[in-house]
Amino acid sequence: MGVDYYKILQVDRSASDDDLKKAYRKLAMKWHPDKNPNNKKDAEAKFKTISEAYDVLSDPQKKAVYDQYGEEGLKGQVPPPGAGSDGPNMYRFNPRNADDIFSEIFGFSGSFGDMGGGRGGGPAFQRNMFGEDPFASLRNNASEGSGSMPLRKGAAIERTLPCSLEDLYKGTTKKMKISRDVIDPTGRPGTMEEILTIEIKPGWKKGTKITFPQKGNEQRGIIPSDLVFIIDEKPHSIFKRDGNDLIATQKISLAEALTGYTAQLTTLDGRSLTIPISSIISPTYEEVIKGEGMPIPKEPTRKGNLRIKFNIKFPTRLTAEQKTGIKRLLTS
Repeated sequence: MGVDYYKILQVDRSASDDDLKKAYRKLAMKWHPDKNPNNKKDAEAKFKTISEAYDVLSDPQKKAVYDQYGEEGLKGQVPPPGAGSDGPNMYRFNPRNADDIFSEIFGFSGSFGDMGGGRGGGPAFQRNMFGEDPFASLRNNASEGSGSMPLRKGAAIERTLPCSLEDLYKGTTKKMKISRDVIDPTGRPGTMEEILTIEIKPGWKKGTKITFPQKGNEQRGIIPSDLVFIIDEKPHSIFKRDGNDLIATQKISLAEALTGYTAQLTTLDGRSLTIPISSIISPTYEEVIKGEGMPIPKEPTRKGNLRIKFNIKFPTRLTAEQKTGIKRLLTS
């Protein structure tokens, strides 16, 4: 019948990569030869069997052969009935070293020493120069799902996201392509490209943050950083933002300031506004148009105000006749 790898790892046949890793961590910690000094030989055999079970079930090709033909078929010992040239004997089973699997899963690299067991007798640990418990960091990793010793998380990565005033007025969708380091289920490093979709809501302000959890680089022993985009506002040729209000400044002559002026503006969503002003326009005068400012993020149906300011161009010189005329008009 052969060995039942699922039973050894105490998982069912539909176990995910994550389930397999958790099961391996738990059992490898329990049966590691260095953890069982009084029963080292039996622990060593058990440890190797656990490592072999994980090696087979975590490798899609090995698992496929094992699921179909069992351990004997996987190792080419007993060809199954009716197996042709494509039977399991054609598959070469190369078991991985138990040390390598253990170091890969627990994040060690080259930290194993020979304390009597050596490579052939299973992994052995050197206590470091400070005499610290070599299993302390392993316990931290093995309990990553338990919440007792949480893994350290990388610092957030912040990126500026420049937006036009039109984008922030109407709302828009931006696509950002990112490339990041990842570690595949077998522990091999690689690179992955991904497109992130960012929904800009109407009325968002400069400084608004959009967070994509754990989209930073993956590395052993660290929870990937969050990727944070921070809204920035590009300068606009006509409008300036003040909270939820929009400010536009119009250049006018002194004559227009005194006799009346009609302001013409194109809104951020492309509408034409015509605003007749009959009041006398002083240098500090503002014309306020209700509801023509920026959308209010929490109430997108409401908007701030449009405030029109004026830059009055005074004449540089007047003739004697003009002066007399203006004096007569203004003092009458």
